[in-house]
Amino acid sequence: MDKFLELHKSQLELSGVPQYFWDTLYEKLQGPIFDAGNVVTLIEIDYNGDERGDYDPPCNLQVKSENGIKALDPKHIYLVDHAWTFRIENARRQLRCIDSLRERMANMLGLNCDIESDELAEKIFNELWKYCDCYWTASAENVEDRIAVWYMMDEVGSAIEHCEEPNFRVVPFIYIPEQITYSLIFPIKDLDCGDVITRNFVERLIEDSDERIALTLPWIPHSFLDIDYVNEEPSPDYFLSGHIQESLPILSKLQVTREKKEKYKVFAEYDLVHQYLTEKSFEIVENESEADILWYTTHFKNFEELCETPDKFINQFPFEYVLTIKDLLSIVCRRKSGKNCDVSVSSPSWLPTTYNLKTELPKFVSYYQNREKKELDNHWIIKPFNLARGLDTHVTNNLNYILRLPITGPKIAQKYIDKPVLFYREDCSGKVKFDIRYVLLLKNVKPIQAYVYKNFFLRFANQPFEMNNFDEYTKHFTVMNYIDGAKDLKHMLCDDFKSQWEKQYPEISWDSIEEKILKMLKEVVECATMESPPCGISESPQSRALYATDIMLEWTDDKEMQPKLLEINWTPDCKRACEYYPDFFNDIFKLLFLDVDNQDVFYNL
Repeated sequence: MDKFLELHKSQLELSGVPQYFWDTLYEKLQGPIFDAGNVVTLIEIDYNGDERGDYDPPCNLQVKSENGIKALDPKHIYLVDHAWTFRIENARRQLRCIDSLRERMANMLGLNCDIESDELAEKIFNELWKYCDCYWTASAENVEDRIAVWYMMDEVGSAIEHCEEPNFRVVPFIYIPEQITYSLIFPIKDLDCGDVITRNFVERLIEDSDERIALTLPWIPHSFLDIDYVNEEPSPDYFLSGHIQESLPILSKLQVTREKKEKYKVFAEYDLVHQYLTEKSFEIVENESEADILWYTTHFKNFEELCETPDKFINQFPFEYVLTIKDLLSIVCRRKSGKNCDVSVSSPSWLPTTYNLKTELPKFVSYYQNREKKELDNHWIIKPFNLARGLDTHVTNNLNYILRLPITGPKIAQKYIDKPVLFYREDCSGKVKFDIRYVLLLKNVKPIQAYVYKNFFLRFANQPFEMNNFDEYTKHFTVMNYIDGAKDLKHMLCDDFKSQWEKQYPEISWDSIEEKILKMLKEVVECATMESPPCGISESPQSRALYATDIMLEWTDDKEMQPKLLEINWTPDCKRACEYYPDFFNDIFKLLFLDVDNQDVFYNL
């Protein structure tokens, strides 16, 4: 028992498992012993010939013990096995391919098994979100291992209904010696024989009643049609929440005239700078203290201290994260929009409609339901605030699925581009999605001095696009560098792309598209700098910065191509840029630090 508590005490305390259950739990884990059937029974609900409704459960769990269940009785904690553990991106494929799994899940969810297997797999997937739950290992070193693992409990556990005032609790439990995950169920109220066992799927304290109602929509229907769905900018406190406070530069200490140096010493944490910065005006050094230019890949926060060495430059601006973190980017970009009350258009036109599922959940549900009422496309891409490479990213039009995702970490919901401009790939025998990466350079914010590297970069999906099978990554996403076994990666220089563009879209010049993109990027920078910190990027004479902007093109209803900003990345991977254009860092360093504005290489915003 001592060893058990040494390994599991913190887990039990964090999960809120009362101490008086611990001895019984330990004993049952030794078997393991699944003895819930001694006190409860699974009852199939008879709807007297009526068709079961969308919110009616197929069965429930009732107390069968004549003596009932006492909440404080230490023997009433029970192990529940997990019938299926899955990653969301693999769930549909497993349901399609594993007959026994598909049949068991269909029976648990009360679905008709006598339909085509792929159709049944889709029905199961869409229904899962009323029953499944998840866990994750927050301490995992690898970010992929911190992505939530979802599971369906067995027939007993899955029959426990949702209730706002439950009589049981259900928590996942990892038994460390065997690396097995169970669910623990235990009473929090006394129950009599025949009572239905219930749990609360939304246990955390939520002060906003509309938010709580929204989170319970998978189990309890409710209309949000009358709730105002217009976004509002949050207070400055929101921009600071969850971030280490940055100190601002003392501008009076920086009102000095810098003398041009024959050679600037560069300390760079990025290996590619060491390799490709060959311009004779720069020298790589290993000591930060002697460097004139600090090129970090880690976040720098103390700009006030940096003022003590006013001749130094750094590759970051204070509060630049308003651009590079997804929830804040959408907030600042909306400064270019008016009060948009039309659910059929986005505002501004270059920003996909975006909601913060942490702070704007009722507004999002209202927007979703109003689009649903008008029979508009309702596919959304759900993204974590601050992960890259498509990790923990989901595409769906299933509201229940969307509403369950915030428990795995803060997310935004962004309208999925359902009419993307496509590019024909002969090797794929069809038209695929693609996105365009432009490098954005910022020299100053007062006044704005911003530039765009003329050579853009392209990424392509590996399968022809269709609005289906959203878990097929190579059909709906374009970042293939990190996908195990990904084949047919397409690389193309921007000049070659322009030549192909003229053939595929002869009626629309690339110059006209690029003009729209540059106008959009200028407005993005204006949005990010129009407010003072923490709501905007701070003035900082020592700062210079490089960002990667990812853009997609969408067809409008009037058959025009509209650029859409997807995200802006800090310290992006520049490997391709250097391989394609070996003077990439030479040109950028000359622009940012020597004021050499080569108009053959850069657009001036």
